[in-house]
Amino acid sequence: MVKWMKISAAITLSASIVTGCSQGAPSGNAAVDKPADSKPANAFSEKISINMMSIAYEGGAWSDKHPVIDELNKKLNIDLKIQWVPSDNYVEKLGVMAASNSFPDVFRINSAEFLKWRDKGVFLDIAPILKNYPNLTKEIPMETYAIGNPKGKIYALPNWTPESRETLFIRQDWLTKLNLKAPTTTDELYEVAKAFAKNDPDGNGKDDTIGYSIAIQNNRSFSRAADPIRFAFGLANSWKEVNGAIVPWQAQTKELKDFLGFMSRMYKDGILDKDFAINKGQDPDFKFEANKVGFTDVPATNIYDTGLPNLQKLVPTAQAVQLVPPKGPTGLQGNTTYATTNKVVINAKIDQKKQERIMALMDYMVTPEGHSLITYGVEGIHYKKTGEKYEVLPAFETDRPMLINFWFFHKLDPLNTVRPWEDQEKPKKVLALFDVNKKYAVIDKGAGLFSETSTKSGATLDQKLMSEMVAIIMGEKPVDAIEAAVDAWKKNGGDNIISEMNEQYKLTK
Repeated sequence: MVKWMKISAAITLSASIVTGCSQGAPSGNAAVDKPADSKPANAFSEKISINMMSIAYEGGAWSDKHPVIDELNKKLNIDLKIQWVPSDNYVEKLGVMAASNSFPDVFRINSAEFLKWRDKGVFLDIAPILKNYPNLTKEIPMETYAIGNPKGKIYALPNWTPESRETLFIRQDWLTKLNLKAPTTTDELYEVAKAFAKNDPDGNGKDDTIGYSIAIQNNRSFSRAADPIRFAFGLANSWKEVNGAIVPWQAQTKELKDFLGFMSRMYKDGILDKDFAINKGQDPDFKFEANKVGFTDVPATNIYDTGLPNLQKLVPTAQAVQLVPPKGPTGLQGNTTYATTNKVVINAKIDQKKQERIMALMDYMVTPEGHSLITYGVEGIHYKKTGEKYEVLPAFETDRPMLINFWFFHKLDPLNTVRPWEDQEKPKKVLALFDVNKKYAVIDKGAGLFSETSTKSGATLDQKLMSEMVAIIMGEKPVDAIEAAVDAWKKNGGDNIISEMNEQYKLTK
């Protein structure tokens, strides 16, 4: 089961504590809603075929025949076909479909592609019909629908990401062994990380532990593990507001200089992971699980699902506790937050009856019954219930019935991984982590906005800037070299990105 649980580190984790299902699935206090309550009883009398496309991450996806699909077909009188596209090829696949005007009936789309095609008649505006689907209006706040949409229009349903899911953790047992206190500032974090790297916290007599680990994402940005340090030096979570305008982190020369100076010192002193520049996105997490590094920054649920359980297989006495983001030299501190910018869109060109049935399907999936089905699976196949006791069955691991929930669409609830056969104290622990994270949230003020220049050349610009920053951290160039690197980023297109983003930002005011 560990293998498929690792999916959750790369995707949105967001569903509910156990709720009701008419087939005997987990039941709560809420009554089970019917799909599209406002529809007449014969609304589903005609069978309709629906082609769905979703991204697929680690472990692959379902075969064409699946118990969850069978249940959805019966419930809504549909013939659901799902095309699962590997994450590495998903954007390319969308581009091919756009060129041939052959989009599926309903599909997941990332923020950049959504904004690129949003106003070109590709996606159905669901604003006029949303009132007909009461569960969607009840479970998803209008402010979430509004992200990335023009005023008065709703061209998508949200592929929701919990805003304050990311959590910084530290090895409490390492702190105890080395007689250290949890760090509260970047200077203290430096000293603790140094002790973790130099003072044999795992007690094996070898010089094989790492002080702090980060990664580079797509050769253009730092991984989330760097965010608590970045924010302590005043860098933006992508974009921040300054005097009524928004500024990207790439243009924050002073803050970058301070941050890079700190990271360069960590690298020089053997505290920062020497492989940070070649680490893949999840490598810092895996090194934590492998008992090699004492810090990790992961979604709150992951620490209980994969991070700590995997670590405790190696070190049964290992303990990890939440660490409040450290304060920087001026007292700044912050925690990573996400905006729900990825979407699920309905093809505007398909038949109206099909559009309505798709909306009914989405409406059903956020009901207690529907949510239970796409999260826990089918009773008797994926789990069984005896009295009030639930037991997971082997097919839950092999079928992975949660994939629509994890990879496509789900209700807005941060407790997706809580299942009735697991520790029911976990929700309390997870929500406590979320509550702390919210206090230090750093909001991306550019979320849901669009820049044509960024779409065309942003990746290249960022990759060149990142190459310079890596060289500075590794001591190959002086910290002052960031000034020329930022100037080049701005001159070669960054100034246009800033201008275009601010024009969009004005429209939100």
